[in-house]
Amino acid sequence: MSDEAMFEVLEDLEAHAETLHRLERAAEVADRSRSEYQAVLLEGRLMASIGHDVVLGVRGVGPVHGTLRRVGDQWCQVAAGPATWTVRSAALLWAQGLSTRAMPRVAWSRLDAVGIGSPLRRLADARALCTVHLVDDSTLEGVLGRVGGDFVELDEGPAAGVVVATGVIAALRAEG
Repeated sequence: MSDEAMFEVLEDLEAHAETLHRLERAAEVADRSRSEYQAVLLEGRLMASIGHDVVLGVRGVGPVHGTLRRVGDQWCQVAAGPATWTVRSAALLWAQGLSTRAMPRVAWSRLDAVGIGSPLRRLADARALCTVHLVDDSTLEGVLGRVGGDFVELDEGPAAGVVVATGVIAALRAEG
């Protein structure tokens, strides 16, 4: 075999080895990307989607269409015409229209990391008539009163005097 033929064989082997290395590296990068993506949480996708028109499938309610306005710790708010929906994350079944990006919790401002009590207190302060949708498909209607650590009281309206555990609230709808 001539030197020239030998060099061609070696170049072919080197090219083949380089191709195999690239394929192996691409598979490794794809695998690493998949394993790192498991750390992305739905709330991070929601946070990156503020301002987007979304549809949220909510247990006990069904689809909620509107503009995602706010995201907090285990809740989000959607503006739907004159109504505002406050949705507990635990009742969120699916979401459509979200950004492909995600914002990790460490990038959230301290104001964004507030729990469900914060929007409930705002609704109570506004004395807004709310429809409270529970995870069992039932609803209560009234004006929110005092907000405790894990409950809210309904002050006025058809359900006045009812104390609702926040853990069973799927969503609240307030007009105005």
